[in-house]
Amino acid sequence: MKHLISGLLAVAAGTAAAQEAVTTPYDGSFEDATFAVESAIVAKGLVIDHVSHVGEMLARTGADLGSDTVIFEAADVFLFCSAVLSRDVMEADPMNIVHCPYNIFVASRDGEVIIGHRDYPQGSMDRVEEFLADLVAEAAAF
Repeated sequence: MKHLISGLLAVAAGTAAAQEAVTTPYDGSFEDATFAVESAIVAKGLVIDHVSHVGEMLARTGADLGSDTVIFEAADVFLFCSAVLSRDVMEADPMNIVHCPYNIFVASRDGEVIIGHRDYPQGSMDRVEEFLADLVAEAAAF
């Protein structure tokens, strides 16, 4: 039983950490921010695997779920991978597979636009987090 409780606490701690984000304000429109993020990713020679239109999904499904709360005016998540970074972090710890693909999000809420990424655990994921921070900074300066 002690191991089960310890395991559940570890899962809960991991879930809490996974919800943390590093955000940067964007001085411009949501559309300009998404263009800037896409451009920054592609300029590094990476391929965007998928763009998840989270804001549209939440707006579309809210009424069906009995909610009229507007969470975001708009929100997109760009998913992509880097073979070089992925190999590096997974050679250090194969369980870093849980963090792949990487993502950068753009969200507009209450008239403010932000660009951000997940806050990864310290250690073997530091290189990925630095890379994502550089991409976000490049996009925010666009």
